[in-house]
Amino acid sequence: MSEVSVRRADVLILDSGGVTRLSSRNKQALALIRSLVDEGLWPPIVPTMVLVESLRGDPARDANTNRFLKTCIVQSEVTAVVARRAAELRRRARTGSAVDALVVALAESGGTVLTGDKADIEALAAHARGVSVELV
Repeated sequence: MSEVSVRRADVLILDSGGVTRLSSRNKQALALIRSLVDEGLWPPIVPTMVLVESLRGDPARDANTNRFLKTCIVQSEVTAVVARRAAELRRRARTGSAVDALVVALAESGGTVLTGDKADIEALAAHARGVSVELV
């Protein structure tokens, strides 16, 4: 996990890779979370559709992730406007999952996406307004 330099964001959003890495409870993840808290960038938003990719459906295996998610804002609402924008981003990028596209659409206009894999998120963000992408 590299050091993350998050610009002052209006919103911090985690994709499944971001959730997986930050919920790992290792020293680097804990240090990054502390830094984000100190900078006033915590808690992040985790869209509910990200849970499908982050959880395994086994309470024992999901314990750390579920504990971590309690420190986040889990956002269940996705408007039709955001869903249509996500579809447009997928079409323009010609890559990315529907979940990744929704994450980027939610981050538009000043948000930062924390991810474990930048390729698809950056491809989508290249067609979005005001979205930055950071690897955790």
